[in-house]
Amino acid sequence: MPTFQDFNFKLLVVEKLMYDDGTLSPRFALSEHLQGLGITQAPYDYAYAVGKEFQVLDEARAYFEALEISGDQLATVDSVLFDGGNQAFMECAPVWDGEDDLFDVRSLDDLDLVPNLRRFQGAEDLFYERPEMLEALTARGIEVD
Repeated sequence: MPTFQDFNFKLLVVEKLMYDDGTLSPRFALSEHLQGLGITQAPYDYAYAVGKEFQVLDEARAYFEALEISGDQLATVDSVLFDGGNQAFMECAPVWDGEDDLFDVRSLDDLDLVPNLRRFQGAEDLFYERPEMLEALTARGIEVD
């Protein structure tokens, strides 16, 4: 199975496959996952209880890091969206308000994993201060907006 270097880039791919297309299953729900671990608090309350209000919860990170995505599934990814309201982000950090760089993509090393990526929505905002990232995307023929 392909391995991602950038956790946040993987979350963009998960957003597309799991929450938009529905082709990656089961659909992860933090509340159900926590219940399965014996944690009865609502995710929002749990985040405060463990002092991870504006961070990725360890349980969610472990799940998504271990999540396997096949090469065939990755080949179907033709677009990704970076948006503060992404469901994958909310499942990782239920208190997060979108006002910091918690989910910013730090590296484009994983682009080879999604060979048919043609559009990266939200890239202009995400890479505003890193024009080399925008250039790397456009050099690959990926539309950025």
